[in-house]
Amino acid sequence: MQEVEVVGVRIELPSNQPLVLLKEINGERHLPIWIGAPEASAIAFVQQGIVPPRPMTHDLLVNLVHALKREVSLVRLISVEDTVFHAEIVFEDGTAVNSRASDAIAVALRIPCPIYCADQVLDEAGVRIADADDDGEEEQDNAEQEMRQFREFLADVEPEDFER
Repeated sequence: MQEVEVVGVRIELPSNQPLVLLKEINGERHLPIWIGAPEASAIAFVQQGIVPPRPMTHDLLVNLVHALKREVSLVRLISVEDTVFHAEIVFEDGTAVNSRASDAIAVALRIPCPIYCADQVLDEAGVRIADADDDGEEEQDNAEQEMRQFREFLADVEPEDFER
């Protein structure tokens, strides 16, 4: 398992399909996961520090976990089958609950807790994004540079390209 971090959420054009981009913390691979619009909003809200006036579903789940005096210790992305990513939310006692990857990521960002990805998933669906050309531009923030590189990568890729 490799620890990953959320780089950001974006809408892939022309399909208008949202995706979340993860990156290995101690590696070079990125992991694009196409997700639904509600999950994209849930992830983007927490990344931008937006607190809705009433709890969203992922907020409710976190509130329930806290009310039951439990702790989520980590999230694991455990498999990808036919371009569908599967995850587990793992509690402090080792209990693991199956989840969609997008929901697990939204919960992990709210807890907060680390997100890990199985090596097999990164081997199968991870991509290496070429470094940007050095043309004298000012250094960009890492996340912005990664998103720019990823947009360039997405210009020529379809979800079906990740099928094996």
